[in-house]
Parts: sequence; C-alpha cells; structure tokens
Amino acid sequence: MRKACLIFITLYYSFFFDAGAQNAKKLMTPELLWSFGRISNVEVSPDNKTVLFAVKYFDIPNNKGQNDYYTVPVGGGQVTRITNTPDGKFTALWRPDGKKIGFISSKSGATQLWEMNPDGTAWTQITDVEGGINDFKYSPDIKKILFVKDVKLDKDIHDIYPDLPKANARIETDLMYRHWDSWHDYTYSHVFVSDYSNGIIKTGYDIMESERYDTPLKPFGGMDQVNWSPDSKNVSYACKKMTGKQYAVSTNSDIYIYNLDSKKTYNLTEGMKGFDLAHAFSPDGKKIAWESMERDGYESDKTRLFIYDFDTKTRTYATKDLDQNAGGIQWTDDSKSIYFISGVKATEEIYRYDLSDGKTSRITDGIHNYLSVKPAGQVLIAEKQSMSKPTEIFSVDPKTGKEIEISFTNKSILDNLKIADVKKRWIKTTDNKDMLAWVIYPPDFDPDKKYPALLFCEGGPQSTVNQFWSYRWNFQIMAANGYIIIAPNRRGLPSFGMEWLEQISGDYGGQNMKDYLSAVDDLNKEPYIDKEHFGCVGASYGGFSAFWLAGNHEKRFKAFISHDGMFNLESQYLETEEMWFVDWDLGGPFWNKNNPVAQKSYEISPHKYVQNWDTPILIIHGEKDYRITYTQGMQAFNAAVLLGIPAEFLLFPNENHWVLQPQDGIVWQRTFFGWLDKWLK
Repeated sequence: MRKACLIFITLYYSFFFDAGAQNAKKLMTPELLWSFGRISNVEVSPDNKTVLFAVKYFDIPNNKGQNDYYTVPVGGGQVTRITNTPDGKFTALWRPDGKKIGFISSKSGATQLWEMNPDGTAWTQITDVEGGINDFKYSPDIKKILFVKDVKLDKDIHDIYPDLPKANARIETDLMYRHWDSWHDYTYSHVFVSDYSNGIIKTGYDIMESERYDTPLKPFGGMDQVNWSPDSKNVSYACKKMTGKQYAVSTNSDIYIYNLDSKKTYNLTEGMKGFDLAHAFSPDGKKIAWESMERDGYESDKTRLFIYDFDTKTRTYATKDLDQNAGGIQWTDDSKSIYFISGVKATEEIYRYDLSDGKTSRITDGIHNYLSVKPAGQVLIAEKQSMSKPTEIFSVDPKTGKEIEISFTNKSILDNLKIADVKKRWIKTTDNKDMLAWVIYPPDFDPDKKYPALLFCEGGPQSTVNQFWSYRWNFQIMAANGYIIIAPNRRGLPSFGMEWLEQISGDYGGQNMKDYLSAVDDLNKEPYIDKEHFGCVGASYGGFSAFWLAGNHEKRFKAFISHDGMFNLESQYLETEEMWFVDWDLGGPFWNKNNPVAQKSYEISPHKYVQNWDTPILIIHGEKDYRITYTQGMQAFNAAVLLGIPAEFLLFPNENHWVLQPQDGIVWQRTFFGWLDKWLK
C-alpha cells in the first residue's frame, strides 16, 4: 500500500510529461490545473515527529476525486503514501497516544469512524451509528470520543401527512429554510459523547438534546468549533442558539462549555455580540482562547484574539493593538504562547502572542499566504501557497521565520511549467491614497510587445486579493493565455487596516469602483498594454463589480465576465438567505425610505445603469447558489440580449457559488478564455 510520494507522482503524471520531451516547459492549461494534488487535513503526531496530511487528486474522465493520506517527518525527508483506496475518507486525526490514526470513511456505507495504524494498515471500523457521523475528536485521556451527527427534529411533509407518501412539497413558516447550496433537511448537527476503550465505542448521548441548533455552524463550520478540555471533563462548542428570522439577521454566536459530570452547560462568551467561533483550551487547562468579532450582524468585522482565565475569571483582548485579523489559533505545548495567522498588506503571515508580556510578534515575512500553523516541538508546521504555487507544507523556524518545504506534492508538475511573474504595484487613488495591486505577467514577457489586459475584481466584498492560489480564478492560467492581469486591493479589503476595510459598507458603487478605474488607468500608462483590448472579470462581489462597471466604464473595457454577480440589489435583498449581510452592507431593506444609506445602495444597483451597456458580456452562474441566486444572472443576460449587446449565459445546474466538479471546471475555463479571446485578441 505504501509508496514514496515522488514515485507515485512520477507515474501519475507520465501522461502529461513525456520523458522524450526533455526539459521543455509547458504553459498552464485547464487540464493541467485540475491535475494538481490538493493538500488538506495537516496534523502533527503527538510526539512531534511526523506530519500526516491528505492529498486529493481528480480523475477528469470519471469526474471525481480521490482523497488519500501521506506522512512525512517533521524536518522533511521521505514522503510516504499510507492509503490508496477509492473509499471516501477524510478528517484524519492522530489518537493522543500516537498508536492509531482515526478517520471518517464511507467504506461500509454511511460515514463512520475508522482507525488504522500509522503506516496505513489494519483498518478497523469503530462506530456503527445509524445514519453515520460527520466528524469526531478523541478525548485527551483516550477514554471517550465526541462525534457530530445530524438529528432530525423538524417535521417534513410526510410527517405532517403520513397518508401521502409520494407527496413532494415543503411548508415554510420562517427564514433560513435554505442555506448556501442546500435546503433545510429537518435535521440539526449535534455533538454526542461516547465511552471508548480498546477500539470499542459505546452508544453515545447527545449533549444538545432537543435543541434546534447546529454545531458546528453551517455551512462551513469545522471542528475548531468543538473541543475537549485537557482533563477530558468538559466539551466546548460554538453555537448560534437562534432559529428562523432571528438566526437570519444575526451573527451572535457563542462558545458553550458542557460538563460531563454535571451535564450542565454554560455560556462562556455571554454578552459578546458578534461571531465567537474557533477556540482552543491551553494545554494546562487554565485558559481558553478564541476568535471573536465585536459587532452583531457584521460578518467581516475584525477577528480578535481573546483569552479567558478560568482561575481569575477574566477576559483578555490579546490583539487589541493589532489592526489586523487573527485566525487559526494554536497554543504552544507550554501554554505560554499562541500562534495565529494574520493578513498584512495582501499577504498572510504567522504571528505569535506571548502571554508573559502581552506582546505580538511577526514570525514570517514574504510574498505568500500561510493558511495554517501547528507547533511541532522546536519547529512550526504550516501550509503555504502563493499566486505562483499551490499549497505545500513547510517546516518553519519560529525564531527566524526560515522555512523548508517538506511535502513537494506538486514538484514534478511545477518543474515542467512556465511560471508567470507576479509583481507589486502601488497606485494613487482618486482620494490620494496608496493602493496595492498585484500585476501578473505572461510567461516569457517581452516589454517591447503589446498584450491584452484584464482587471480582476475581487469578491467578498471583504476578501483580500492576497497571494491566493485558486482553481478557478487562477492567475497563472490567465497569464499563460497571454494576458496581463491587474488585481487591485481596492477599498473594502482586509489587511490594510479597519478604515480601509470598512469604507465599502454602504458605498458599493462608490470609492471602490473609482479604485478599480484608477488601477486600469495607471496600468494603461505602460507601453506594453494594449489599451484597446482590456477586459474586466470577477465573481460574487467581483461579478457585481463587472455588472456595475459595464454601465460606468467610459469605454475602458472591450469585454466583461461576471460570475455569480449581484445585478439587481432590490431583488437580491429578498432572494439571499443570510440577511445579516445585506442588512449591514446595503444598510437595510429597500423599503426603508428614511434610511439614507440603504437608499444610496439601491440607487447604485447595476440594473439602474443597464441602459449604458455597450460591451460584450459573459454571465456565469450556478443554479444551486442560494447566496446570490441564478435569477440575478438571468436578469442581466436577458437585459443584454434585449439591448442588442453580444452576450452568453453559462449556467451550471449542479454547482453552487463555486464550480467544484472537474468537468464543469474545465467547461468554465474553456468558456472563460473562449470569450476573452473572441473580444480581446
């Protein structure tokens, strides 16, 4: 079963890299992009010697992926593949004694907890829970296991009318009947606790019995929201104990602690009004740290590091002097420091907070994004990516920030690929601010030639244009197709301070759009830019930006692409599901005529400028996108056709806000570049 990772990759990619081709480098293609291995689930062994991680490879002809597990020494060395089966498997964790690896698998049907030896042998099924489980964690003393399971508490149409077994209908009486890409299925995600001994688990009990709430929070909450105390006597969990309209308009989640002996639960963060989610006990059990937002309803508020001392019963706002987010918190083994990830000027870096003096220090500094960090003895194990390289695992010296790569999952592909240069460019905005943009140049760039260009509009709207690697909005493949891309960190993006971030709320068509046009005008000063062939592309808020600029660009652009964009803000307000977002960012409902912020937002809706459209536009949408529904794209496409504007509408019936299936992803790329090449070349 075990193979060296390098041998596996060499065999796997022999299709793409013929030995007879010698050292000829290739340009990125959609098929190559989908051939990269995608790293996840990085875990350090209890003895701090070995890193466990997952890699997912996609099979394009069969339109599916396979997730398998690998190990590598903390300091680097032989990468060993320990699983190689098509059975679904995910969420692997080291057992606290290091003798087993627990993981979730669908090998026997429903997803259950399994264990294997650290070398991948001796698979053993541990749970046999009806309906399966979603996730789990071992207690530190290895005497119990907590697991997450869906519990049906609401009535569906067949419960209401049992004499109509073939009926297919829903009856809704409140909000949050659907979320992200799925309808409420009448179940709630609950935490269960069970005794565990010698690989045997007993029937668990629900610590949230009869509660119509989810833990972790849907749709993206992970097991950083559920934890054991070091003495194995308490379980902590994050939860937003609200339903319906109250849930839809609020971000006020809290962290609760359940005591196994008393069976009682108390609210650790009572009185804190924003998101309180990911958290972790200190190894000595004396404190708990968590990530917290201050304001209810503001999902993009500053993420703060808080620490609670159980002895003194006091809270400490640890990152009060840091005008940046703090996420991915990890305690050191001695309970004296906390590592976290924070964005600074469009990169994501590793930081450390020391409890002794209350000071925060920066560990790394580079053109990259660190995604996670985990202490491992004398080093840190971290995931890192950039616009030039997908995620790999690095060993980082916490004293110097020096790093060494240890995974090399995609080395054989990258060594045979032409990589585009990525450079910083500082731009003066219309209000005399300095704005950072990334400019990506085609491989073999020649400044004496002219190139078509693209403005990339970021989504969010509060999502940084940092050094991300995307499998849709991938700058390497855009550059490989001969385009120069400018990606500005316009107003509303994190990592440049809260003032820069918060300016966008209530000003969607305002300063941030001027920032985009400033970036275009600045890049157009370069002699190698073909000003007559400039395009504008973006998704989500970036799709909104493309729609808005289509009516306000003053002949700067010759083609637009909008993916999952908001077109009509009035209908968007009543079609989306997380009402706290539109309430905060748009200022409230459009019928509130006495609210000047809201009225300003709806007045600058892209559909109000559609009469100015004069440029070809491609519109893309996923039919299962319930955040920005596909009817937004339909409205825009219909308007373009009625106006006589060249337009295409690419609709994915089975995709959500993203495009996740391999063949759909390739259709997306081919259509994307087919449209750009038609109008910009």
